[in-house]
Amino acid sequence: MVSRIPITVVIISKDEEAGILATLDHVRDFDQVIVVDSRSADRTVEIAEAWGATVVPFDWDGRYPKKKQWGIERAGAIHDWILLLDADELVTPELAAELRARSAELDAGTYGAYDIRLRYKFAGRFLDHGHTVIKRALVDRRVTRFLDVEEIGWDYEVEGHIQPQSERPIGRLTARIEHDDRDPVDSWFTRHNKYSRWEAELMADRDEFREVAARRTAQGKVWARVPFKPLVFFLYSYVVRAGFLDGRAGFDYAIALSMYYWQIGLKLRERSRTPRPEAVAA
Repeated sequence: MVSRIPITVVIISKDEEAGILATLDHVRDFDQVIVVDSRSADRTVEIAEAWGATVVPFDWDGRYPKKKQWGIERAGAIHDWILLLDADELVTPELAAELRARSAELDAGTYGAYDIRLRYKFAGRFLDHGHTVIKRALVDRRVTRFLDVEEIGWDYEVEGHIQPQSERPIGRLTARIEHDDRDPVDSWFTRHNKYSRWEAELMADRDEFREVAARRTAQGKVWARVPFKPLVFFLYSYVVRAGFLDGRAGFDYAIALSMYYWQIGLKLRERSRTPRPEAVAA
């Protein structure tokens, strides 16, 4: 019998009965699987428990830690290496094999976390070209954590777009996670409307923005300084990165993310025209 991969998988969930079983079936080779669930009203918990996962209820109290960090710290992980997944993300066989092959490297402590590329689904189709989302999903809980700074303007139980930070170097895995988003496109726009508001409010506060920006990846820091982001992003994703090879879904995704950056800029400009409450009070 092949031994299990000595990593704890932490899956965060809330009302994910449509996809949770597929996510669980893709992590059968891992030694421990925990589902951190926010009191789902559907069959998510029932499905996860029947599969054999440990389900831990989560009730956010409005303070740090939020859901992912809470799962890392308090959900009962027996391994120091944690693979963080959303309930619509699938570990590919290639990724499982790579993690098994890197067991000695993980034990050596060369890195404190690893970035993993997502194979993203948009409008019902997996995208193999264009912009690639990168997630710092594999972390050593002894040296890596989400920081308190994520509380800035983000009143939601799950951490926002900032990656966890580590005391050690960050590695990069070759294989990918499949992000099998089954929600309607409308939900993507709802989420990104929220994200764009947070980004604009953060950028409007220069001190807090500098604190957050200092912890972003090198790629993120370069992107933060690029002018005309909507146009530049579309050309980068659709033309330079050959998003056009993904057909209509590739075009729609490039347009949607370009409009996301347009939203951030528009909301930031509106924010800059609105006096701060303390200024009005003064």
